[in-house]
Amino acid sequence: MAKPRKRLDKATYEAELFRLQAEMVKVQEWVRATGARVVVVFEGRDAAGKGGAIKRITQYLNPRVVRIAALPTPSEQQKGQWYFQRYVEHLPGKGEMVLFDRSWYNRAGVERVLGFCTPEEHSRFLHQCPIFERLLVEDGIILRKYWFSVSDEEQQRRFVGRIDDPMRRWKLSTTDLQSITHWEDYSRAKDDMMVHTDIPEAPWYVVEGDVKKEARLNMMAHLLSTIPYTEIEHPDITVPERPASSGYRRPPRELTTYVPDHVASLTSD
Repeated sequence: MAKPRKRLDKATYEAELFRLQAEMVKVQEWVRATGARVVVVFEGRDAAGKGGAIKRITQYLNPRVVRIAALPTPSEQQKGQWYFQRYVEHLPGKGEMVLFDRSWYNRAGVERVLGFCTPEEHSRFLHQCPIFERLLVEDGIILRKYWFSVSDEEQQRRFVGRIDDPMRRWKLSTTDLQSITHWEDYSRAKDDMMVHTDIPEAPWYVVEGDVKKEARLNMMAHLLSTIPYTEIEHPDITVPERPASSGYRRPPRELTTYVPDHVASLTSD
């Protein structure tokens, strides 16, 4: 029997996270300098850790280069469009990277399980999705797809934790809670999705998500290993000397409205 692996300590986690985040900054600069287009799809069950991973990836990145696409429920007009149309609008342009916090795979999961699409629409999606993704890759987009896997016990624990935490209670929705009673339905839907859309041009990568910190590091390290980025050299920057005053005088403070000194109430005796 294999010996259980030692759990990651906080200091090691934070040091490795910061190192990977520094590499993500290099990826950002490479994308901007070379005009590359990158799409990263984050999928998985509710509370699997997708949002936490995205948050750590983007922490030090420029939102003008690296965008997060988290689309709301489609409008009535969008429901009448080609299914992929509203996602195409969010694809990256030259020198951009887009992280999809859920994606067109909604149709393969929640829409199928909860009856938000017809069997015909679901079947059409499974047929068209590989074609759609091949077109993206053929056009030069770097496409990566990650499925965050979480056990039913861990998902249940996270849901309960959100109920008891006023700062995270907003993350729970009726749809989230339905995922508990439809666990096996979601499992079957995911298996069917993988069979049809795990293609050589755009394979699925499964992230073991029961331990959030390890999942983040594993996913980030893998993503970095699959992008052919190089470090971009930047010209040396010199902060100029501040010129001597030319006589400017600041207006009296009482002419401007300042925010109240809230901190003073925290530090007063």
